[in-house]
Amino acid sequence: MDKFLAPHTPEATAHTHLSENWFNWDSDHPSINETLVAGCASYRAFDRYLSGADLFLRPRTRSELESILKRYSYDVIHNAIAKSRSTLQPGGYSRVCHLAEKSIQDVLNTADNVSYLLALHAPHSTRPSHDAEDCSASPRPIKTN
Repeated sequence: MDKFLAPHTPEATAHTHLSENWFNWDSDHPSINETLVAGCASYRAFDRYLSGADLFLRPRTRSELESILKRYSYDVIHNAIAKSRSTLQPGGYSRVCHLAEKSIQDVLNTADNVSYLLALHAPHSTRPSHDAEDCSASPRPIKTN
């Protein structure tokens, strides 16, 4: 995880703060701290992707990877909002999503992160590929009685 969001980054700091103070992280402010939620959402999105635990469709392109990471971050944002005793300011949801998306894009725009993340969960099958075969080219004969 340090390759993408080192411990000193705002995202890692937000994740640590929310993880350690989950029961009262929202009680100090009358409204949800948007930056804190967005940073944590970005961090957890990468953490979830790296684990690969519930990754059923493997991304093949940057846009597919980015879409997955955004969906993961939205899950975190929704959970934080649902558990919070504070409310969002008007327009807050859009701002939180935008901040998380910007964080994800910044990580993907750094060095070779996209190629590394795409290769991480690429299929490593030893079976021959059947992509080039046309299933309709030689149909099996239908048995008739």
